[in-house]
Amino acid sequence: MKYDVFLFDLDDTLMDFVETEKNAFTNVFTLHGYPNGLVDYRDTYRAISTVLWEDLEQGRITLAELKTERFKRLFLEHGLESDAELFGQMYLDHLGKEVHLIDGVASMLQSLKGARMVVLTNGFKDVQLARIAASGLADTFEAIFTSEEIGFQKPQPEIFEHVFNQLQIKDKSRVLMVGDSLSSDIRGGNNFGIDTCWYNPKQKENTGVARPTYEIQDWKEFQMIGIQTIASS
Repeated sequence: MKYDVFLFDLDDTLMDFVETEKNAFTNVFTLHGYPNGLVDYRDTYRAISTVLWEDLEQGRITLAELKTERFKRLFLEHGLESDAELFGQMYLDHLGKEVHLIDGVASMLQSLKGARMVVLTNGFKDVQLARIAASGLADTFEAIFTSEEIGFQKPQPEIFEHVFNQLQIKDKSRVLMVGDSLSSDIRGGNNFGIDTCWYNPKQKENTGVARPTYEIQDWKEFQMIGIQTIASS
């Protein structure tokens, strides 16, 4: 058996975060009197958020700072008079209510029954736990680890070290990190010395330094890898 522990990213790996974000964004802006918020502000928000998440991965800001800072910058750029801290918390509350599994995820996880499956996410603890609980998949995972709770984020090796210690994993060769992000999931796995699988449904070009062991475009493809590795000896 080659792999018997699978570390899964959550957003845009197991769950569709684009749809999650769109719905939460629309609902919160509508509640604040901006029914066209998705059209008027989402592009700016995503540009700001992308920069801040990169800062988070590099340890330049904390998750708590990111929660408010992304809306503070958005409101400043568009001249909106809203409380960024309150808005940020309401946005997280609405994110936690959104559950959008990516096609093929449920059957893929079922195919790995008998293996140890874990969620390792850079997201906010309460949001991610709520979404996983509502998905009906909570019992699938042995553990759910969030960067907010651990205090480190992918690709930092400390977050992987924490997971390995908590799960008492001794053999890195039996672990596969699975995720959509080259900069956090794949690079994090590379840095820690474990094999990785890049979920790349849009077939993006890899122009960075991260090097996945596997690359897949859909979960049927991964399911074949998973079955082979679990069944092999």
